[in-house]
Amino acid sequence: MRIERIALSRSAPEVLRCLAAATTRLGLPPPAAVTGDWFGAGAVVAPSVAIEPVAATGVFDVPQQAGRTSRGDAVGGGWIGYLSYPDAGRNGARPRIPEAAGGWTDDVLRLDADGNWWYESLSGTTAPSWLVDALTVDPVPSECHVAWGVADRDEHQAGVLACLDAITAGEVYQACVCTQIVGRVTGAPVDFFAEAVARTSPARAAFVTGDWGAVASLSPELFLSRADGTVTSSPIKGTLPLHESPAALRDSVKDVAENIMIVDLVRNDLGRIAVTGSVSVPELLVVRRAPGVWHLVSTVAARVEDDVPMSAILAATFPPASVTGTPKGRARQLLDTWEPDRRGIYCGTVGLASPAAGTELNVAIRTVEFDDAGGAVLGVGGGITADSNPDGEWQECLHKAAPIVGSLASAQHRVIELTP
Repeated sequence: MRIERIALSRSAPEVLRCLAAATTRLGLPPPAAVTGDWFGAGAVVAPSVAIEPVAATGVFDVPQQAGRTSRGDAVGGGWIGYLSYPDAGRNGARPRIPEAAGGWTDDVLRLDADGNWWYESLSGTTAPSWLVDALTVDPVPSECHVAWGVADRDEHQAGVLACLDAITAGEVYQACVCTQIVGRVTGAPVDFFAEAVARTSPARAAFVTGDWGAVASLSPELFLSRADGTVTSSPIKGTLPLHESPAALRDSVKDVAENIMIVDLVRNDLGRIAVTGSVSVPELLVVRRAPGVWHLVSTVAARVEDDVPMSAILAATFPPASVTGTPKGRARQLLDTWEPDRRGIYCGTVGLASPAAGTELNVAIRTVEFDDAGGAVLGVGGGITADSNPDGEWQECLHKAAPIVGSLASAQHRVIELTP
């Protein structure tokens, strides 16, 4: 592997836009990126990578190199892409974008924890001249506008009420009921992503794009991290708007119960592929800030043998526990009847599998799916327990959507207010 320091003072969104402009000009595949807190770095950017549709069964299955670097060191490159939530919804509509897509990048730009940029190449090549030149040129200012529609409150509340009935009947203990906001796009999705990341700094943001469309994930949530024989997951369950006291979240009976139920589900999922007796909960009920809201976060860890492929880990854990319910199988069956539309990438996962640094995947919440015809879809939802109030659950959806939808208002493209 080759690692060289790049004299660069740009932010990750600026680097991504510089590379997008250069690859468009040169006819190269576009860049992709993960930003926020990935592999101990502030960003990992693939300068040019062809993100193509792939079979859902083979995503992120990258063998680890012997003597690989530890967390916080070089990433080098790897397979970057996404896997959509698998269920079709009540109307059974076809996917709007491929169910899974990704591509291999031999090199990356990495922004370390001290704010330094590094060029890294798995094959040992030097930084290409086009890349060096691209980082010195300011891209022409451009914006992406989305004219958002209105989420269907009645449909969402019907789903919440059906879920409460199922909880009363003992079919499920908790389930994540979601809704969608649909929009029309003017501009490039990379500009949407760059603007939103610069403004909100989500912890697990990710961007990939191709001829099929784009995925712009502004997620705060870690689905899976695999490195040095350990797999960890940090489910989020429990939300309050930032103007409320974070202590109220930790004191909420409903939110605490919801989080603990999902922690038990993650423990069960990881237990299927973990070394016997190795599953632990190093963090329980920690309040953390995310764009627009406070979240209640826990962390589950397990030892997993190196020869267990990522396909087996995903088979045991995907879709993420925090966006399904408990018991997971029955919750998914019921959600498929309560929600009219396919979730798509929303509640799936986006991430990077590096042979040098391991694998990190987000939970694709706060995520916009762009198709190749100018459409955009944002999913939002929340976990329903016996203590849930349908009006309160609707307001939680609005709080989660606001940092994304609200960022796009302009004189030319007015965002429709998401009010009940």
